[in-house]
Amino acid sequence: MIYIVTVARRPVLALVSLVALACAAASGPNTSGNGGGGGGGALPHFVHAVIVVEENHDFAQADSAHMPYLHSLMAQYGYATQYYANTHPSIGNYFVLTAGQIITNSDSYSATITEDNIVRHLVASGKTWKSYAEDLPSVGYTGQKSGGYARKHNPLSFFSDVVNDSAQLKRLVPFTQFATDLAGDTLPNYAFVVPNLCNDAHDCSLETADAWLQTNIAPLLASPSFQTGGLLVIVFDEADSDNTHGGGRIVWTAISPKAKRGFTSATLYQHENTLRLMAEGLGLTSFPGAAANASNMAEFFTP
Repeated sequence: MIYIVTVARRPVLALVSLVALACAAASGPNTSGNGGGGGGGALPHFVHAVIVVEENHDFAQADSAHMPYLHSLMAQYGYATQYYANTHPSIGNYFVLTAGQIITNSDSYSATITEDNIVRHLVASGKTWKSYAEDLPSVGYTGQKSGGYARKHNPLSFFSDVVNDSAQLKRLVPFTQFATDLAGDTLPNYAFVVPNLCNDAHDCSLETADAWLQTNIAPLLASPSFQTGGLLVIVFDEADSDNTHGGGRIVWTAISPKAKRGFTSATLYQHENTLRLMAEGLGLTSFPGAAANASNMAEFFTP
């Protein structure tokens, strides 16, 4: 199931490679689609993949003092010490996580997107999916904002594969459905979780976001379905004041019974690597956008 700091020393050649990447990124956001250069290999199979996206904080800001629950998971499982967002502001990063490309950097964007995306590949492979968005006013809602819900943080709601298909549109559901599906053992293969603007640390504190994670994600980790093969990725969309590699250094962690324990990696990764990890971990063999050429982050898991 995919539910979707000690910095190790690197060989000299790897350091040279990172310097080269940093120089390339200095000219603008990373849209090359190459992602991290290491961490490839065979992934274990996951039944469910869940991703939770937090908002707008540098790696150093989202520390253990402000997010003790998140850091307890990072210490127990694995995390990337050199994970970078692709761009600013938020919306482009959400699209890299789901389409493998930035598509737009306009937070007011409202067009229907026909580009290749994760939903297209999931449906073609017979996999199930849902977007669970907090404060979504109704199933299938595609408005721009409602209460603490912001469509710009719910990328699956833009794709033509969803908007133009009444059956797929019903997979945009309020977050209250998450607990129901978990209790009924009906979580989809792929789940994109969207906390509201307070609980993702966009408008409220990191402490608030951390408490939300503990309340809403701890039951997932304790569930039998997760314990038999789930994957949860928690990642920030972008840094607050850092532009390195396009969007700055951010927190990324992977929690799974198949994850290596207490593992850290100093390999350079970005959002297209997460997209590749979640898709390939579910058994997909084709990947949208930059995920096609990105490494799959297999180093975090036991084969």
